[in-house]
Amino acid sequence: MQTSPAQAVSFEEYVKHDATSLAELVRTGEATPAELLETAIVRAEAINPKLNAIVTPLYDKGRDMAKQLPGTGPFRGVPFLLKDLEFEWAGTPMKAGCAGYKNYVSTTDSEIIKRLKAAGLVFFGKTNTPEFGLTPYTESKLYGPAHNPWKLTHSPGGSSGGSAAAVAAGIVPAATASDGGGSIRIPSACCGLFGLKPSRGRVTLGPRFGELWNGAVTANVVTRSVRDSAGFLDVIAGPLAGDPYGIVPPERPFREEVDREPGKLRIAFSTQSLMPSQVVDQECVKAVKETVRLLESLGHTVEEVPLPYEKTLVTEAFFLSVLSETAATLRELGHYLGRPVQRSDVELNTWAQARLAEGFTAADAAYQKRRWNSLNRIMGQFHETYDLFLTPTLPRPPIAIGTFQNTASEQRLLKLVDSLGGLKYLNGSKTVNDLAERSLGYISFAVITNMTGQPSMSVPLHWSADGLPIGVMFAAKLGDEATLFRMAGQLERAKPWFDKRPNV
Repeated sequence: MQTSPAQAVSFEEYVKHDATSLAELVRTGEATPAELLETAIVRAEAINPKLNAIVTPLYDKGRDMAKQLPGTGPFRGVPFLLKDLEFEWAGTPMKAGCAGYKNYVSTTDSEIIKRLKAAGLVFFGKTNTPEFGLTPYTESKLYGPAHNPWKLTHSPGGSSGGSAAAVAAGIVPAATASDGGGSIRIPSACCGLFGLKPSRGRVTLGPRFGELWNGAVTANVVTRSVRDSAGFLDVIAGPLAGDPYGIVPPERPFREEVDREPGKLRIAFSTQSLMPSQVVDQECVKAVKETVRLLESLGHTVEEVPLPYEKTLVTEAFFLSVLSETAATLRELGHYLGRPVQRSDVELNTWAQARLAEGFTAADAAYQKRRWNSLNRIMGQFHETYDLFLTPTLPRPPIAIGTFQNTASEQRLLKLVDSLGGLKYLNGSKTVNDLAERSLGYISFAVITNMTGQPSMSVPLHWSADGLPIGVMFAAKLGDEATLFRMAGQLERAKPWFDKRPNV
């Protein structure tokens, strides 16, 4: 265990602040970066054994970093954690939840990391993620499950589950997150946090990555306050030479939008399930309907509408993208290993997804990508009428750990068929359809904006009868994070959540 100097800032004081106000303490000399870091480390050491949120502690690197900060920066001296996926920090491991990458060490910083360093943040660890971020829960075989601070037997969501658990438990006020199918918004909903997925092209994934998952993947942070989320997006937004997408720059800093009134908006809402076999939980319906009443009291026009898109856009068009991208990810892993990937290098479901991709043709993939484009048109037209679209973030409250794991019979079947070399022939089988619908049904509200590239946010406005957080989700037209931040700021002022914290 790494030794630490004396702690000078109590946890009780530390947890009262978001990242913005912690940086102000440093700026005014009321606290030093080293003092804040030690408070965060003490909290991590006390609570992480229960959460498994931090999987790679890097305390001494953080202490060194706290001594060498830039002279200025909007978050100078604030303790910070990095999701162990896609965020390359030179000289540190990045395993992506995968045994095949257990010895991988980043050799360069990703552009996001460079920008976060310039903002003055102090990195001191990597957070738990499922293998390659493939699931909306965080239960990799390599790391073990992350636990939800609100109920330790439950999942903090995924794939940014470790980051969300750490922020909700007060280890840090913010942590990096990425989102290819809800992975910023789902953990935020499960952990009582604010999480905004930026528009496609707003944040670079370079230089290592350009387009991931047909452009579905982007990055930001999970936070307790809206102003922190906006401030972090101001830090990391902007292109890098060679990025595949571009987008109109914001009119003003996002941080300024939080304090601006949104005006009277026209907002559509739906609680309709995309999956006919699934019913949206009444707590999630209640969360949306309470939000509708709040919005109306704030002067907005709110109208219930049917979902403007169909189920197969997720079960077919998005699912094929997941399969093909998984196969590409394993090809990249093989390049790193210098040999073909073996079954033991990855989890069974990851292996199965890559093999299932072999059952499709290039024409299949191109056709389904064209269906993504049709969804862009549908939602583009939708937002000519409505400023925002409100839905549940998830169709059910946070799930118990293990809920979505394969049944014993599914596990046996996948292993048997794999041993016979026939996984690619399982496409369309009941086993594959059941596995896909379980997972895709859970993310069906969130994934639509990954496909279209629209910005969307999960806002923590409701808690269930048994004390679990439930988020509601707003989507705006492509490039319109400004309206989302204005709306989020108004909701935060009308129904504050910052002081709601788990008793863990």
